[in-house]
Amino acid sequence: MSKFQAITSLFILVFIIIFVTYKITAHSSKHSTSNRQHIQVQLLGVNDFHGQLNKYQMVSGTMAGGAEYLAAYLKTFMQENPNTLLVHSGDMVGGSPPISSQFKDEPTIEFLNLLHFDAGTPGNHEFDQGVNEMKRLIHGGFNKKTGYFQGATTSYSSANIIDTKSGTPLLPPYVIKQIDGINIGFIGVVTKETTLYVAPENRKEVEITDEVSAINRTVKLLKEKGIKVIVVLAHDSAKSDQSGANSSGALVEMAPKIDDEVDVIFAGHSHEYANTVVAGKLIVQAYSNGKAFSQVNLEIDPHTKIIVKKQAKIIVTSHQHIKPDEETVALLNKYRKRLGSHLNQIIGEMPEEISRNQDANGESPLAKMIAESEREAMGADIAFVHQGEMRKNLKKGEITVEDLYTDLPMGHSVRKLILTGDQIKLALEQQWAKDYENRLQTVGLTYNWDPNAPIGNRIVALKDMKGQEIQPNNEYEVAVSNYLASGGDNFTAFEQGRLVESGPQVVTALIRNIQQKYPHETSLRSLKE
Repeated sequence: MSKFQAITSLFILVFIIIFVTYKITAHSSKHSTSNRQHIQVQLLGVNDFHGQLNKYQMVSGTMAGGAEYLAAYLKTFMQENPNTLLVHSGDMVGGSPPISSQFKDEPTIEFLNLLHFDAGTPGNHEFDQGVNEMKRLIHGGFNKKTGYFQGATTSYSSANIIDTKSGTPLLPPYVIKQIDGINIGFIGVVTKETTLYVAPENRKEVEITDEVSAINRTVKLLKEKGIKVIVVLAHDSAKSDQSGANSSGALVEMAPKIDDEVDVIFAGHSHEYANTVVAGKLIVQAYSNGKAFSQVNLEIDPHTKIIVKKQAKIIVTSHQHIKPDEETVALLNKYRKRLGSHLNQIIGEMPEEISRNQDANGESPLAKMIAESEREAMGADIAFVHQGEMRKNLKKGEITVEDLYTDLPMGHSVRKLILTGDQIKLALEQQWAKDYENRLQTVGLTYNWDPNAPIGNRIVALKDMKGQEIQPNNEYEVAVSNYLASGGDNFTAFEQGRLVESGPQVVTALIRNIQQKYPHETSLRSLKE
């Protein structure tokens, strides 16, 4: 090779290297610029808070929960990305401890207002005190116990809660929030199971329709408005492994049927972990009671207004890594002061923990104890308690009034009904339905059942406590909560009963039972006085 050829070859090689380097750099620069131009939106979601303002729980070996810690986390994450929206998927109130329930759950709504939650939807527990009370907490209004309340600053929506009078949604079916020039549509829905868990008199003004149909109908409305980023706030169940595998639940089954324009679904109701993608839809749920929250990060192309990337994390509100939020602490202290000291009164002392969980036979020790309290309070032959009456185990040691109002937060009262033997048997048969089992806890009778028999014909032996068979046409005095008496949890057999007497609150009946059977020194003194 001549010297000239060598120089020429070297020149060509250098040119090729420069050209290739330029192209790689240009492509990289273009890609980097594209990423920088995408809008980064953060959605922080909470579900099933249940008014747990001052309650903490262990999660994976660390203490978590409490409004002051949840607030501290949410504020920290909001500071990291100004393009943040706070959302919730229902059951923010209902089943609340005294610091919220004793003030008609207004403290919890104040907490949400303090954090400026942007969008939310009702869950089944928002109906616990009736439709009008739910509307008062959302829109503001007067309550004879608490006076006037300003309501929520959160924008609520629900596409499947239908006003039976007008035939239209009780709340707006969607809300639109704009962030950095991008319109995001939020659609709320609540589980159709609401009709099982809410007493008929508390939902008589509304009908809960099919979630998928309601979502798809509302997606169409948003698409007509040019909305391309659509998020569903669904008070429906979802569950997955930490990896996102083994997903299950109502929303996992619904996802393939839901319009593909839906990008993200915030779940609730089942109080479980979910972070999974089903049919192209990111589904998240962050346990319950403020123990965790969902962080969803969206990357949106500003030109097409389409999500180009989405991912999520479920973040536990561990007390180890953050200081409590001072504003929220001040709010809690205000209501602690208003509660006074009577809730700290010790009413008894338990020699051991009483579990709310069911054993292999479907029996719950705590529910049995509550049933016996109801039976004694009403002088009845038999008593029934549903599993949802109590929310926590009854701890070992000193028991305060607050402990019991926290364990039994629903505020139900005891009723004495007259039921025939046939009606009692029907109530027991209603423990089994096509898709679920919901066991009643009983005292004053015994029964056997055949799990292989057809639904509606499983009870094979039914006797009173003397061993005598319950006679189909005989009448029996039965104690139940007002919730069960009105057919709650789909136990419609109790609606057939004849009301004889209205009694104390369920929690009051339990207090009296504990004072008599497990007295503490202070309660003994008060009984003598």
